[in-house]
Amino acid sequence: MYFYLPTKIYSERDCVKNHADEWTALGRNALIVTGRSSMKNGSLEDVTSALKERNITYCIYSDIEENPSIETVMKARDFGLEKQVDFVIGIGGGSPMDAAKAVALMIAQKEQGADYLYQKGSDEALPVVEVPTTCGTGSEATPKAILTIHEKRTKSSIPHNIFPRFALVDGKYLREAPRSLLVNTAVDALGHFIESYVNTSATEYSRMLCTYGMGIWTSCKNVLIGASAGDSDFDRMMCASTIAGMSIAHTGTTLPHALSYYLTYEKGVPHGRAVGCFLPGYLAQAQPLERRKVLSLIGFPDMQYFQSFIQRLIGTMEAEDELIDRAVHGTMAKPEKLKNVPYQVTEEVLYRICSMAAGTAPEK
Repeated sequence: MYFYLPTKIYSERDCVKNHADEWTALGRNALIVTGRSSMKNGSLEDVTSALKERNITYCIYSDIEENPSIETVMKARDFGLEKQVDFVIGIGGGSPMDAAKAVALMIAQKEQGADYLYQKGSDEALPVVEVPTTCGTGSEATPKAILTIHEKRTKSSIPHNIFPRFALVDGKYLREAPRSLLVNTAVDALGHFIESYVNTSATEYSRMLCTYGMGIWTSCKNVLIGASAGDSDFDRMMCASTIAGMSIAHTGTTLPHALSYYLTYEKGVPHGRAVGCFLPGYLAQAQPLERRKVLSLIGFPDMQYFQSFIQRLIGTMEAEDELIDRAVHGTMAKPEKLKNVPYQVTEEVLYRICSMAAGTAPEK
């Protein structure tokens, strides 16, 4: 077994302010990578106030789209080089945080072109600080960055490992989030737990994280189906997301993520919802003991209850046969995803997973 997490994580109210002396010491000129929504939840103001108080200059690149593309990363890289920044701060959900890592890499590798993002080579990057404002991606605790590749009409993780230096996790940034965002991102976190637990690379350490984190996630289920939420709920949801990120940092993701990229690119389905569609089918194929253990940890008596819950939250998959065929064949061509699956993966298995995503009854 091994456990490696070089990111210093603070999970507490006002952690951006409380630990500003530490994370602002990473440089003298910061590039803030974010999207438009981060202007509204207070996170950007917290970060910029801390920088101003310590006379750290900064510039803001706020044009990160959902599911950021290679082209966007390169535009932000050029902006950062022009401003001569020496560290990067990602603020937002998975899209800005993943983009921040990729941008930090490409600024440090300033002689390289966009092709370097998907080439093996040095992982040297500018220091990165991540401030999550959604409760699903866990990118603040992983070394990976997922980018959209328009040429291939899909998404894929870059091969470089870029762990953030600091993760500043504060549940207050969820207060203004719409329920749809909470649901979609929380389902993504659940996907990380299930894919990490049912995984050939799982160890006692990674499953320790999953076991603890799934308990926290389960305590917030009522919020996802419409119960009112308070600060303690937001704190738990954010904490579960970070622990889920820590889990997949050690195991990687598997089939639901691989299949989801096609739904997201072609149908515009939000990432967490797209992952969630395939979770019942993925879990249904697991060994009975493992399946029952996961169901117990997330508070469901059987697969039927679990599938019904997921469909209540996000609905069923709507995709043409041609797209399903593309997703199945494309996933079969991804050895990095297949190797993590602890059961034999065939096209027939993938089609069964897709059938459950479309609403068929779970296997007994």
